[in-house]
Amino acid sequence: MNSALALLLAVALDRAFGEPPNAVHPVAWMGSLIGRGRDWALRPLRVGQFVRGAVVALTLPIVCAALASLASRAVSRWALLSVLATALLLKPLFAIRALRDAAFLVRDALAVDDVDLARSRLASLCSRNAGELEPAALIAATVESIAENASDSIVAPFFYFALAGLPGAAFYRAGNTLDAMIGYRGRYEWVGKTAARLDDLLNLLPARLTSLLFLLVAAPLGGNVRRGAVILWRDGDRTESPNAGRPMAAMAGLLGVRLEKSGHYALGDATRPLQASDITSAWRIVSGAAYASAALTALGLVALTRLP
Repeated sequence: MNSALALLLAVALDRAFGEPPNAVHPVAWMGSLIGRGRDWALRPLRVGQFVRGAVVALTLPIVCAALASLASRAVSRWALLSVLATALLLKPLFAIRALRDAAFLVRDALAVDDVDLARSRLASLCSRNAGELEPAALIAATVESIAENASDSIVAPFFYFALAGLPGAAFYRAGNTLDAMIGYRGRYEWVGKTAARLDDLLNLLPARLTSLLFLLVAAPLGGNVRRGAVILWRDGDRTESPNAGRPMAAMAGLLGVRLEKSGHYALGDATRPLQASDITSAWRIVSGAAYASAALTALGLVALTRLP
């Protein structure tokens, strides 16, 4: 019961206040540690980069989970304090309001035809080079990003909190942050190979749960559930990532749009041109899925406490 209350309180804190300052934000601390580990792992030989990168990718999530476990145990004797402390520590490990705000900044820039501003604001959502993206591509990238981040930043942290408490959520967030910082091709490719595979594994179930949640909540929010299911089945595995394409394809089908990253993938069918309002429509579905996920997770936690 206490875990369910802590989760709901954390969601309420997110809705009311959003993200804490970086100075007291655990994910910002993770990022600082990853930056140092990344520099330490970057050596001339690929094998050295791979080995050191693996050490970083496996050590940081374990350390974060251990610290979260210690914090949980320190307050476990006092029920009210345990709920408050867990909520405060859980809140930075997921992001609903911040995801909405970042998406709406892009939408609002496009609404006044300020393409350059929209390009610069897209950087807070994804690492894609937006310098030459036109409005339709900026809309698609924003919709894709919030659909994918519904899994990475919301459903997955809730899933691992339900599975293993605060340590589980901390382990996941550290693994996902590692992937975001070093799990891509280029300079850090060999450093980040283990981080990328760990993130793939951690998101295997949450990404699929997210796409199902989209379908579950979409009907009253204007989504075409039948088309969403068809596109999810047809296009969900068309991205290089084994996970990202699932929620993105479901969203493309629900909205009746084509989401495309040139040279990489195309998801959905273009039943109409993309519009800035599609960002709002996508967010309604993401928001519905986020709060449904929180409610279902809390119910699951309550049910577990009543098992004999």
